[in-house]
Amino acid sequence: MAAQRGKDILLKLDDGTGTFVSVAGLRTRKFALNAEIVDVTHSESTGRWRELLDGAGVRRASVTGAGIFRDANSDALVRQVFFDGLIRDWQLVLPDFGTISGAFQVTGLEYRGEHAGEMSFEMALESAGALAFLAA
Repeated sequence: MAAQRGKDILLKLDDGTGTFVSVAGLRTRKFALNAEIVDVTHSESTGRWRELLDGAGVRRASVTGAGIFRDANSDALVRQVFFDGLIRDWQLVLPDFGTISGAFQVTGLEYRGEHAGEMSFEMALESAGALAFLAA
């Protein structure tokens, strides 16, 4: 995969009608995939090397981002999803790579403002189910 512009990563939220809308102008963003391990090492493990159980760990994904909301509607949508504790479908579009989609919950939402600047936010999402990947 060739080098890509980080600014091209796009975060979209299902607005409740099955339509995905871009919610924010993210200036920084991070997507992480994690898998827990299940250690099955025992007294007869070769050389006492750790052994892991294939496919047994819990997998999860997290998304964090900071920036400015696209408009008042996208701000209100994300804020309402947070206050209602809803789990909604999101899409993370990574140009030339693909789209990762699935259920996420907003686990953090922070607002910040500078005296001589615009109001910005930071948001954190945690996966709440199986994710799908569609290659570009």
